[in-house]
Amino acid sequence: MTIYETPEPDPEDRHALDEIHELREELSSNLRVPRRWTGALRRTTQARAIRGSNTIEGYDVSEQDAIAAVDDEEPLGADERTWAEITGYRRALTYVLTAAPEPHFRIDSQLVRSLHFMLLEHDLSKGPGRYRPGSVYVHDESDGSQVYEGPDADAVPGLMKAMAGRLESERDVDPMIRGAMAHLNLVMIHPFRDGNGRMARVLQTAALGQDTVLEPTFSSIEEWLGQNTTDYYRVLAATGQGAWNPQNDAHPWVKFVLRAHHMQAQTLRRRFAEADVLWRQIDDLVAEHRLPDRVGDALFDALQGGRVQRPSYVRRAEVEDRTGTRDLVRLTELGLLEAVGKTRARHYLAGPVLRGVAAEVRSGRQPLADPYPWLQGWLRGEVDRAS
Repeated sequence: MTIYETPEPDPEDRHALDEIHELREELSSNLRVPRRWTGALRRTTQARAIRGSNTIEGYDVSEQDAIAAVDDEEPLGADERTWAEITGYRRALTYVLTAAPEPHFRIDSQLVRSLHFMLLEHDLSKGPGRYRPGSVYVHDESDGSQVYEGPDADAVPGLMKAMAGRLESERDVDPMIRGAMAHLNLVMIHPFRDGNGRMARVLQTAALGQDTVLEPTFSSIEEWLGQNTTDYYRVLAATGQGAWNPQNDAHPWVKFVLRAHHMQAQTLRRRFAEADVLWRQIDDLVAEHRLPDRVGDALFDALQGGRVQRPSYVRRAEVEDRTGTRDLVRLTELGLLEAVGKTRARHYLAGPVLRGVAAEVRSGRQPLADPYPWLQGWLRGEVDRAS
């Protein structure tokens, strides 16, 4: 069966790919050298991916709750429905991040259905793990207008098989382009009643995870997509033109995805560099106030936007409860942490001193370089022409 064809990279794409690969090699080299901040950045990067992908679908959570999902802790502000969606996505994404680098990992239609079950097993009415039984229409929530109609339900199993076969036969295609096409084909096939966008993004991360240059947690572009939702919908609309049209040119979509990889890799490179500086600042604060070294991890977590809870601090620092409580009280007195809430709900965020440190380090940030500076203007023009 016919699905969207993988376009051949043009000179602009090849230049962008060369730069992305250089960035990925640099990031990988940083990760190969043990650093104190690696684990914390891995957690916050996964949390931002979870938050970004779910934000696109209207499930908004704070950065603290996204990190709590990664740590399997209770949320602070998310309602029950949103939290079920977030934790379902965490299960599916965590499986992909863990399994994809294995040499025998294969992407097939059964894997996709299993991941979909992980995503939506909390709501059986959405048919987790089952293809949709009928037609599917996507509407613009702002005005109720129909913006996309998927292929007939009878065609879905064959199209999914064709997509999986293409993924396997194109293992020699650059992983970023291969992942982009997996994403596009799944979201356009729209095989499920619900969760198609998130499944497409998980599938893209799975394809990226099969490339062992950079671990999949740091290969995902879900954070960037969540911050650029309008352009994400624009390029899908320009590619699909309202219906299942696999004969259409997928090249603009691939350019959009390569731009996302380039920008996300630059963002990570900047975070890695800032993490080294922030840890030096933490060391200075620990020495200045004669604090135990064990508090460093908690301070770095707070600097990354995470929350510090006494039970998790006690567990990770391997201290007794009263020692952990004493540490957190002392950090609060010094303005390094700030207590929020009472009794069992109490947690700690970055205090005024830490916020000042973070602001000073991040004040020197330079703008990211855009490998496709014309693309956003083109997408806006496509929307104007369509309307």
